[in-house]
Amino acid sequence: MGILTIQFIGVIVMAVRYLTGQEKNIDNLNLIKSIGLFAMVTGILGQLMGLFQAFSFIEQMGTVSPAILVAGVKVSMITTLYGILIYLISYSIWLVLKLRK
Repeated sequence: MGILTIQFIGVIVMAVRYLTGQEKNIDNLNLIKSIGLFAMVTGILGQLMGLFQAFSFIEQMGTVSPAILVAGVKVSMITTLYGILIYLISYSIWLVLKLRK
């Protein structure tokens, strides 16, 4: 989650720099969208790592109740949701700035 937060801050910083005119070229505008896409992929990777760890614990324990299994899957989805949210925000910022240009 910390890596995703850093990526989100990067999107915001790039958008502010573009708006203030410090870095007003198309490459920096596209970087906003690219960082958001990278955040989404990072979120998916985080979910896969969480699921792998959960399944490793289940394998060690043997039998697990369905409620515990569902809770583990629910927790592993937090990073994916956060990554997709960052991507949607970065894509929206990119689209608004591109149309404003």
